[in-house]
Amino acid sequence: MSNVICSCLLGNNAKVRLRLSQLLHSEMESIYGAAPEGVVDDLCEVELQGCRRDFFLNNTRMPFSIGMQVIIESDGGYDFGVVYSTGQIARKKFQLKGFDKNGHDCTAVLRIADENDNEAIIELKKRQSEIRSICLNKIKKHELELKLVDVELRMDQQKLSVYYTSSHRVDFRSLVRDLAGEFKARIQMVQITTREEARRANSFGPCGCLMCCSSWLPKIHANPFAEKSPYAELAGNESHAFNITGICNRPKCCLGYSKNEKGCRNNASVQAQLPAIGSWVSTPEGAAVVESVDAQKKLVWLRFQKGDQTRRIPLDKFNAQFVKK
Repeated sequence: MSNVICSCLLGNNAKVRLRLSQLLHSEMESIYGAAPEGVVDDLCEVELQGCRRDFFLNNTRMPFSIGMQVIIESDGGYDFGVVYSTGQIARKKFQLKGFDKNGHDCTAVLRIADENDNEAIIELKKRQSEIRSICLNKIKKHELELKLVDVELRMDQQKLSVYYTSSHRVDFRSLVRDLAGEFKARIQMVQITTREEARRANSFGPCGCLMCCSSWLPKIHANPFAEKSPYAELAGNESHAFNITGICNRPKCCLGYSKNEKGCRNNASVQAQLPAIGSWVSTPEGAAVVESVDAQKKLVWLRFQKGDQTRRIPLDKFNAQFVKK
């Protein structure tokens, strides 16, 4: 995967996420019912840079709308974000994540972004490419074996987060000192996975649509399948393995949603009916070896020893002819 530029809070990906949230809020009353009278829910969900979302308290006494740009408290300073959900939707998300039980501390929204804030945010976004170039030069200077993925400069310019990937542990202490002297800010080095790198890419998936992880998927899981994936077990050839792998070189997140309950229940029975690849069978045309199996289409490819020819037959016909009852 080539170097990526984070598409969060701008571009088509952010518009897709915000539009989905707006549609959800338009159906809020039909889903959860009308909000009790006299109850003011001051909790809101704000999307920050890097597709990160967190919950904040609305102390401005002004109603928020989806897509509104706000200034929030952040680790002793302040940063900017976009309102993603409010009201009952935000409260339900807060409860589903268990934050109401473990005493999650929410910081506050300082204010709605005004014209001066909007100009500062635009200038900050313009500096991202310059900051990225400086970081790349510093990495080359210190000869570090890491791949720079993204940089995030906080709005108050007191903290710079550098996101990178690496296959092994990297001693970046000299790099941190150099960057701190260059930007006069606290440097945070964050190692991320290839899934997170794909999420930050302004790219499309092999299906031609915006990637699930960067458009609507709320959380990236280490494994998108709750149980052992039947797709990985039933992948009998390289083409099928390619079809289940995303640009992050991991199983596609969308496959976790495409497998239905019926397919999961019948997975064991389907697996039992599949012939072992490499097994030999005797046919009227001579001996043949099972070359590959497509479990989804229920097809078996046989390669005959005589003439080196291949033939495709349905799985049920193969079992009827060659499997003893």
